[in-house]
Amino acid sequence: MMDDAGKAILSDSNRIISKLQLLSVFFGDEIIYRIYLRSQVIHQLFEDNPELDINKLELFHLQFTQTLLDLLKKIKKNNEKSIMILLDEIQLNKDLIEKIRESLFSSEQFRLEQQRQALKINTSLRKLYQVLSDDTSEYPFSKNVNSFSARYSPDFYFDVGRDLMTELMQYTPAEVYSNAYATIQRKLMGTLCKYDFRSSFFCGLKAGEMIAEVYQINDTDRFFIYFPARGLFLFVDITKINAGGTHNELSKKEAFIRELLDKNDQLNSSINMIKTAIPANIKTLLTENYKKLNDINFLQNISDVDVQANMLKSMLNTDMM
Repeated sequence: MMDDAGKAILSDSNRIISKLQLLSVFFGDEIIYRIYLRSQVIHQLFEDNPELDINKLELFHLQFTQTLLDLLKKIKKNNEKSIMILLDEIQLNKDLIEKIRESLFSSEQFRLEQQRQALKINTSLRKLYQVLSDDTSEYPFSKNVNSFSARYSPDFYFDVGRDLMTELMQYTPAEVYSNAYATIQRKLMGTLCKYDFRSSFFCGLKAGEMIAEVYQINDTDRFFIYFPARGLFLFVDITKINAGGTHNELSKKEAFIRELLDKNDQLNSSINMIKTAIPANIKTLLTENYKKLNDINFLQNISDVDVQANMLKSMLNTDMM
């Protein structure tokens, strides 16, 4: 008949093994689960054989199982700290995405505004033709014609070199019409008249503070460039600016948002891995522990368990995890 002290040891043993079971489920690691099962077998051995020295079961838990529990809890806590760092980064990314979206002009908005801007430019050019023809001082440009570039150039216009931008705005004075508000190449004006001042926005360019809009004359392969700050219209050789793939209309802010979203996906994947990660050196030791518990005669070689327990304790007291 087992005395009260023995029953108390068995009760504590059940409690410890239950904790080990919970951690084996949490980590989902096969070797921890095997150690849990082996601990159950050892416990049952003492429960079914009252003649055995129950103090050895207590010693086993004190030296080995409790130390293993403490080690796994420390790993779990360290993992949670690492996860908190990643969660903070994810939240910072989310906050940044929200701020960017508040000031973001979407690609769809940009495409719609391109059409409106092209209409404004075409109307302005028709008006400029009339003003030049009638030799009046009337202002030819449509209302807010330059707000398009001011709004969309930071996100959607393509960066080019200053040298190229300077080259594109060169012209021969004798070959242009000009007044107080605008300058336009004579041949460009003639071509626009021929095609009824119909053109479509092609792309925007920027070099620092220098901004330009490029248009294609409808039903032709001819392009012209408009410099809002100078009211300047010139033919442009599209091959000089088309090498960079100017049909990409993805906003830089939108592209950055995509990068942040992808980064958060990667961080979330990392969190799932980190949550139950066990350092390789500890997994190796646990495997050795299991072999000891499984292969030796536990009662006759309790000292071997002590050796393994001391190794676990050394892991528990180190920061190298």
